[in-house]
Amino acid sequence: MSELKPKPSPDKQDKCVNDSISSQKNAENSVSRTKKPRGVAQLIAGACIACGARCQSVCPVNCVEMTDSGEPIIDTAKCIGCQKCVKVCPASALEMFFTPEEKRILEQLAASAAPVEEEIDPEAAAIAAKLAAYRGVWVFVEQTEGEPAKVSWELLGVGAGLARTLGVELSALVVGENVEHLCHEAFAYGAAKAYLLDAPVYYHYRTEAYVEGCCHLIEKYKPEVILMGATGMGRDLAGAIATRVGTGLTADCTGLAIDDKRNLMQTRPAFGGNIMATIMCDKYRPQMSTVRPNVMQMPERKEGAEGTIIRDPFTVPEESVLTKVIEIIRDSHSKGAVDITGAEFIISGGRGMMAPENFAILQELADELGGVVGASRSAVDAGWMAGDRQVGQTGKTVRPKIYIACGISGAIQHLVGMQDSDMVIAINRDSSAPIFEVATYGIVGDLFQVVPAITAKIRELKQKK
Repeated sequence: MSELKPKPSPDKQDKCVNDSISSQKNAENSVSRTKKPRGVAQLIAGACIACGARCQSVCPVNCVEMTDSGEPIIDTAKCIGCQKCVKVCPASALEMFFTPEEKRILEQLAASAAPVEEEIDPEAAAIAAKLAAYRGVWVFVEQTEGEPAKVSWELLGVGAGLARTLGVELSALVVGENVEHLCHEAFAYGAAKAYLLDAPVYYHYRTEAYVEGCCHLIEKYKPEVILMGATGMGRDLAGAIATRVGTGLTADCTGLAIDDKRNLMQTRPAFGGNIMATIMCDKYRPQMSTVRPNVMQMPERKEGAEGTIIRDPFTVPEESVLTKVIEIIRDSHSKGAVDITGAEFIISGGRGMMAPENFAILQELADELGGVVGASRSAVDAGWMAGDRQVGQTGKTVRPKIYIACGISGAIQHLVGMQDSDMVIAINRDSSAPIFEVATYGIVGDLFQVVPAITAKIRELKQKK
């Protein structure tokens, strides 16, 4: 006979049910509070391309060391699984490694569809909050005694495209005395707004006064992109401002674009012009770039365009500015000075010209076309032509209607200064010269025969007219 056990009282029965429900809830809460395993980074064998220690540079806990061959060695004991090195690797040569126990937890979380508590990276959150405070694209309007630099309008053209991509306003930054007319000029070239500092202390460009004024506006209005011309003034001012506000600066850019994270992709020649590097300032704002004249296309001028002028009363006490401008002496007034950047026809000579006196045949052709004579760096370094005639990375950037390259091989340092010409005609004995890769028309032959023949033909056509 089986023993009859007394049934629990209603109170005890309720307690058992409650204990069961409580245990179930605790189990559910335990699952809901389970943190997603982070794992550790590891290298995929044979996948590293030795990109230059990007993974090491972004590691917040310094657990990545590089071998002599440029491959990373990861100290797994120190790795916190932030995945920054994995995300930055251009070759996807790093992956996250999980232990069997961590894999089991990941599988359970996936099967339960329970919410996973993601760990927030405090550094990433702080950076995101800081970057979100900056909005807008600014172009510094360079001027001397009220006369604007053409590069400012060129930058408004490229700035308009950046602003459309970012979904923000394009603004002009105008500093000087009695320069409000430049604000209206900026509106004609695409600016929707102009920030104006107008006071006697800004009449002449002086680094101290302009830096104080520009930094005041930057701190007050927080633009995310600032573009300046890579001129004497622009280079001086941009470097001083970037240092003061604690941000990055990319000089002499030849291309500008926006990535999917609102970062300004700044392309410029690197390693002596042998490669084109794209640089980004993803942790600091504003993002600053300088661009040389004639690199960007001039935008269409729209007469009657209007915008908003933000007049800021900020000024700098004259006594606090140590530099005084006594007189401005313009190089263009000197005898024989030539501004090749504004020429529509440029005939340039390189090492193939053999001697300085041979540039006379290029001058004859230039006179017939109404153009000017330029030169490559090798010709300038040899003393055959003056430095103000040099075209290229270390010279001037030009965008003529016709560029005739005579005896120029076409090194990338030269190409970056003239490749945007409407038409390029190359004359060279070497049929494999790189200049032919960018030439609209190429003539393989002796320039001492070809150039005089072209000059004679142009004279003949002129006489018939």
